[in-house]
Amino acid sequence: MKILFAASEAVPFAKTGGLADVAGSLPSAIASLGHDVRVVIPRYRQVDREAFNLKKSATLDVPLGTWKERCDIFEGRSAGAITSYFVGKDIFYDRPHLYRTAKTDYADNAERFIFFSRAILELCRAVDFRPDILHCNDWQTGLSPLFREKFYAKSPHVGATKTVFTVHNLGYQGLFPPKELRLTGLGKDVFTPEGLEFWGKLNFLKAGLVYSDIITTVSKTYSREILTPEYGHGLEGVLQKRAKDLYGIVNGIDYKEWDPARDHGLPKAFSASRLGGKSECKKALQRSARLAATDSPLIGMVTRLADQKGLDILTAALPKIMALGAQLIILGTGDEKYHRVLTKAAAGYRGKMRVLLQYDDTLAKSIYAGCDIFLMPSRYEPCGLGQMIALRYGAAPLVRKTGGLADTVVDYNPKTERGTGFVFEEYSAQALLACLRRALMVYADKKHWKRLIKNGMTTDFSWERSAKDYVKIYRKAMKKNRGQ
Repeated sequence: MKILFAASEAVPFAKTGGLADVAGSLPSAIASLGHDVRVVIPRYRQVDREAFNLKKSATLDVPLGTWKERCDIFEGRSAGAITSYFVGKDIFYDRPHLYRTAKTDYADNAERFIFFSRAILELCRAVDFRPDILHCNDWQTGLSPLFREKFYAKSPHVGATKTVFTVHNLGYQGLFPPKELRLTGLGKDVFTPEGLEFWGKLNFLKAGLVYSDIITTVSKTYSREILTPEYGHGLEGVLQKRAKDLYGIVNGIDYKEWDPARDHGLPKAFSASRLGGKSECKKALQRSARLAATDSPLIGMVTRLADQKGLDILTAALPKIMALGAQLIILGTGDEKYHRVLTKAAAGYRGKMRVLLQYDDTLAKSIYAGCDIFLMPSRYEPCGLGQMIALRYGAAPLVRKTGGLADTVVDYNPKTERGTGFVFEEYSAQALLACLRRALMVYADKKHWKRLIKNGMTTDFSWERSAKDYVKIYRKAMKKNRGQ
């Protein structure tokens, strides 16, 4: 099959979140199964032409409202030797950040991603690529399936192309004033409750849900959760209508990148069969974070500091967590209120708690490798990558049973010695605390703890498994006629 994978960001070129990791790894895994996979993203300022050896391959005139805007298409290759295309339009993408300033979204995001969604289809003609599947991701590419249906049904390059749309987080929908419809070239017939309209606004993500051939989400549990009012963010009715076309596939991680046995950045390598290096990594983390050098259980978090990630119940439980004798290290940025609360708490628990209000890949790896327990008490979590990385690095995930966390972490049972972490269901500080107490009881038994860690380190959440599932979905899409 020929597949064009369209996303607003991709590793190693540009990244703000997990979507970039998916777009950087999944196409390579699918290509390894014998398919022709190509990636397209905007050419942001971060995508340096010389550093990535980009070559200009085409110039396009992309329809935008009643006029056309010219752009250049650049071509390069990712680390996985995947052909990657970059839509170059400096007035839209040559900016310090991808989507927003430190304070607010860019005011012209509608125009930027209407343009990108249309350019995705136009470049197929320019580079003479005829994809069987156009795989779009999140709201920034949500209009592409609609554009394909309305403007390219007879195109020799994409007229027969089937569309797959993946929702990485339903909470981010791309909502804009209805006046922006003029930039799409579409008629008012699509601005209806059955189309793009959502409480009086344009909803780019909804376009992908309504007009794609198949919808996927990033875990099986999340695909069921978003059919309910609790997790549907107002789109549960739309998704219920498309339920027969909705599938959940758990994301993976790159096991070559995330490998503690070959990670030269760690103080000492380790593996499931040789766990000695894990304790050295813990000692090094304690030293660098100025935590006391003890055998106390070390809890780590690498997260966005927001309610979605469970920071409200964590901060409510914090005094009792610290009273249990554990150490805590948190890496991340987010809501200012959590910056203040956590910084103040860390000052009161010197030697036991450290908060690092930043993001750094090297620091993140040191936390995965050095902590005993990796905490993810999320209110909702479409998939989550942190828990899979933690498993790989010998840290027991402690998670709430939601979304991808429910699909990837199995609650440990000391009687059977089966399980990979600790799971709680009720979203409350009390439930989190009870689960942590249970985890610390297991931690106190070194035999059980060693079994738990080995269980986690030998699980398989590599992209190869996910890639096979996506290929099955692509084949379903190719057999599908819209309207069925």
